[in-house]
Order: sequence, then structure tokens, then C-alpha cells
Amino acid sequence: MHDSRRGFLSRCATGAAVAAVPYFHWTPRTLGDEAKAKNDRVALGLIGSGSIAQANSGAAKDWIDVVAIADVDANRAADFNQKFAGGKAAVHEDYRAILERKDIDVIHVATPDHWHTKPVVEAMLAGKDVYCEKPLTLTIDEGKLIRKIQKQTGRVVQVGTQQRSTFNLFTKALAIVAAGRLGRIRQVQAAIGSAPTSPAIPVAAVPGELDWERWLGPAPMADYRFFRNPPVKDKEGKEKPSSPFTNCHGEFRWWYDYSGGKLTDWGAHHVDIATWALALNGQTAGPTAIGGTALHPVAFKDGNPVAGDRYNTATDFFFNVDFPGGTKLFIRSDTENGVLIEGDDGQMFVSRGTLRGNVVDALQDDPLPEGAIAKVYKDLPMESNERQAHWANFLWCAKHRKEPISDVHSHMKMLNICHLAGISARLGRSLRWDDNAEQIVGDDQANAMLARPIRKGYEIET
Repeated sequence: MHDSRRGFLSRCATGAAVAAVPYFHWTPRTLGDEAKAKNDRVALGLIGSGSIAQANSGAAKDWIDVVAIADVDANRAADFNQKFAGGKAAVHEDYRAILERKDIDVIHVATPDHWHTKPVVEAMLAGKDVYCEKPLTLTIDEGKLIRKIQKQTGRVVQVGTQQRSTFNLFTKALAIVAAGRLGRIRQVQAAIGSAPTSPAIPVAAVPGELDWERWLGPAPMADYRFFRNPPVKDKEGKEKPSSPFTNCHGEFRWWYDYSGGKLTDWGAHHVDIATWALALNGQTAGPTAIGGTALHPVAFKDGNPVAGDRYNTATDFFFNVDFPGGTKLFIRSDTENGVLIEGDDGQMFVSRGTLRGNVVDALQDDPLPEGAIAKVYKDLPMESNERQAHWANFLWCAKHRKEPISDVHSHMKMLNICHLAGISARLGRSLRWDDNAEQIVGDDQANAMLARPIRKGYEIET
């Protein structure tokens, strides 16, 4: 692995960063006024009303009316209601009250990761279409269930990996791949950055507006923890509140009980682009093995953190994912954030800020044909803003009963890799994977981590 890694790194260093190059000929087909008419607006039920829900609702405001909100934090629900529904939405602590409403056809799940699968499955069974934030699941087995129920019900489910709808960069990069400009892809790198650590976080009183037991939901019972350093002063001498350390709002991602850490956070974005590129290049089979190194801020025993008072997800890592035919995917934290794709005929780097490489430069003299991007994007509606575009795609697909650009099946094929990286990180060893059976080969302890225990009272109702 080290020889291929060094060679890959040396090739990554070539090429200077440039702005996105306009060597693409395409005309966006937008959702336009189709869903803006008063009688065609979508009544939406919201589960989880934090910052992500606010960003998404702002992007989709031309097409949706939020008529019901479910949140275990009364202050968050009230704030969202006032900002996005004029205080007129019904507010519930229990999301199941929303699923029972006949006037709501679309559900937006914007909860922490450990609270995704249960409402998504139950919403589909209640006849609702769903837009769920990424990553879709906490475990591989949860993904199996969601895919099963989606096929059973035929509901439209969009995962919030809005990079798939970023036309100026990521979708252009995928169009280059689909046009065969790189030749056969040999190696792909998803660089997703490192994760934070924390001091020991003390047990704190649960805020009065928060139902902590319900926030934990299917996760193990745990104490609420919160700590904030003294305010810091800016350049003008004004005090600015420091960021909090907690196992709740905003920081849940750094606890394995509620998330997979950076591997499923940014991994759900960049590994998604990497595997999409491989699929467009003909590499449709899943991985065969994954191994590498990972650092954690606490010690682990049998795959579980021994300290429960601080962040415990992997901070730094380098994983090597093997695919049939010798193709490799690297997932790493120690280099420029973005996706590097290397093929027989060239290489290309794409991130949220740049698209560069020899195949990109070549577009100046040999642009892609008209419709290249639309072909990759399944000729679905496009908007200029990626978050808007992702919602336009979802709502159009829900109306016309089409598969959205970030469907649960392609998403889980990618997310399984991120979950496997997390299991490998926690156990400190390489894993062999049977993609057809969706099982880890010859490792009972690792196989047991394809699922998580569900706390009594929060079982998924199927």
C-alpha cells in the first residue's frame, strides 16, 4: 500500500489551482414555475428543525409550505416556526403525529444521524416521500432496511448529498468522466479533512426546553454533557462567545453513539463523488477489502471507546479501499479537501472551490458536447444553487414518480464504504468484504458491528 500511496501523492502535486472553467455548453432546464403556483405548492412535514432544516427550507421556499414541525427542542421548533411558517405550523414533540396527517405528502428528516432510519422507514410506510439529510444511516444494516422498504413502497427518497447537484464543479467533473476523457480510472482519492477533539466534558443540567431522553431515542442512555470556554475577544476587543463542547446539538457528529464522525460526514459527500465517478467509468462492483490507519482521541476496547466524557470519533486517518480489477480508492484526512481522479489518459481534481487537471485544460480546444451534463444528471430539472437544485430535483421526482439524483441505493453503496472504514478504524484492523452478501468475511466481531442495539421503546415499526 505504501508504494502506491507515495506514487499517488507525487502525481497529486501537479497542476495549479484555477477557477472553474466555462468550457461546457449546456442550458439548464429549471423547475421554474411548475411548483411555485399556489395550488401546486407542497405541504411539508419537518422532523428536526435545526440549522440544516433552516438552510434547506430557505432553499426550497418557492415550492414548499411547512405545515407541521416535530422537534424535541421546543426553542428550536418555535424559532423555525416563526422564521419559515409565520408561526402557523403545528408543533409536535413526537414526529409520528405528522406521519398520521393525510394532508402531508412530503417529509423532511433533518435530525442527527442516529435518528434518521426510524422516521424515514415509518414515513415511507405511511405513504410519504422523504428528503433525508446525509448520511442516510448510522449502520450498514439500517441501509439494508431502508432500501428494502423503498422498493416495497415505491416512495421517492432523496438523500441530502447536494454536491450531486453542484453543476459548476462536481457535475461538470462527472460529465468529463462519463465522456471517457480520463480513460480507465485506476485510482480515486477522497480527502475529507480531520475531525476535532475535546476536553473532558462535564455532565450538565439538561436545558428545560430539551427532551433529552427523546433526543437520545434509539441510542444508549447517556448523560447530557455541556461545556463552554470563557468568551474570547476579537480584534476590536469585543467579547465573542466560544463554541461549546457537548454531546448534543451541533457536536453530535464526534460521538460514535450518534454518528460515524468525519468518515460519514464529509465522507458522505466526497466518497459519493468518487464512487459515482467509478460507476460512470464502468466500476459498478463494490469493494473487496478496506484497511489503513486511524487515530482516535480516546482508547478503544473491542471496538468501543473506553471513555464516555469526550469526543471519540477518528480524528486522522488513511484508508485504502480495494475494488475488483485493481482499482483503488483512498480515503484520507491529511491533504487538500476534495476528490482526485486518476485515469490512464489524465487526472482531475474537484472540490467545492476548484476544478483542475489536464483533462479540464483540454476542454478549451475540445469542449464536451451539448447535453453532457444533463445526461449525467438524468435530464432532470436544474437550478443554479446546489441546495435549491437538489430540492427541485426531489420535488419534481416526487411529482413525476422518478428516481432522484441521490437515491437510497446508490447512496448506500457508497455509504457502506464509509461505515466499513469506521468499523476498521474502531477495531484497528483490515476487513474483507463480500459486496453481494453485504457481509464482512471471516470476522464475527466486525460483522456484529453492521448493526447497533436499539434502545427499548425506539424500535422501528415495520
